Amino acid sequence: MADLRDYTSLRVGGPAKKFVEVGTESEIIAAIEAAGDTPILIIGGGTNILVADTGFEGTVIRITSHSMQSEIDACSGATLTIGAGENWDEFVATTLERGFAGLETLSGIPGTVGAAPIQNIGAYGHEVSEFITRVRTYDRQAKSLKTFTNTECDFSYRNSHFKAHPGRYVVLDVQFNLRQGEMTAAITYAELAKKLGIEVGEKAPIGATRTAVLELRGAKGMLLNPSDRDSWSAGSFFTNPIVSKEIAAKLPEGAPKWPTSDGMVKTSAAWLIENSGVHKGDSHGGARVSTKHVLALTNAGNATATDIAELAKSAQQSVFEKFGITLEAEVNLVGITL
Repeated sequence: MADLRDYTSLRVGGPAKKFVEVGTESEIIAAIEAAGDTPILIIGGGTNILVADTGFEGTVIRITSHSMQSEIDACSGATLTIGAGENWDEFVATTLERGFAGLETLSGIPGTVGAAPIQNIGAYGHEVSEFITRVRTYDRQAKSLKTFTNTECDFSYRNSHFKAHPGRYVVLDVQFNLRQGEMTAAITYAELAKKLGIEVGEKAPIGATRTAVLELRGAKGMLLNPSDRDSWSAGSFFTNPIVSKEIAAKLPEGAPKWPTSDGMVKTSAAWLIENSGVHKGDSHGGARVSTKHVLALTNAGNATATDIAELAKSAQQSVFEKFGITLEAEVNLVGITL
């Protein structure tokens, strides 16, 4: 019986009733069909998940499929089809080495390619949905293959059609369209522009941008390092809240406020946490708020999943009591509620 703590970046989680590791599309589908109507949990890198100490009463399928197909066109750029089990950051590095621009600001995000569209991962002004042309899946309900166009994926901030229908679709591969070039699009994120030594709206070399992003993420404890327990996390634990203009207007001066296209306002989860009385280094049992960034909840060495959940609840409660805003988990919770 596999302990899921051995397969997650938080290094917590109980046993799986059944654990299967698969490396090809046919193996993935066979494992899903063998599970029948019983619960399944799909994991790749295990970097965006918090599993209960009691484990998972079903089949855990760990996807390790590695494949890359490419078509290059001088006008339309590169069309890349990538297997779900491919390491995300290794894929990003490969695209840049081959002269394809676009994914550089998404460097250093842990996990696999298959998880990227589910969460619609993003960082430093860009989301992966900008570059995805299609997602090919296995539909557990229909028991058949199903391909989604970008529009059909229903992408939004840290959300997608797949996340809205948990357990139904298993991503098999993802197709991306990237342009050929040595320079980024306009850098819109002020922190990254400052790091690059340019003004917001200017462009930068894609290689230098990747380096800058990795350095920024490392300084925040957002790069996994086996020897640094302060990085034993699942990345940003909470999403940035999107609130009404009325709620945003009640926030103190200095609170980040970014208008959205639908008339709402996005604010910073990290700012809310820090200004609600939560501090870097705060702990509960073996769980600790990273000493580098308040959005990262870490395993200081002997944490349980319950410890991490209680630390998250404490931060959530502090923000609600101070600002009346409920933080939502970005991390996938399995057998745990906040």
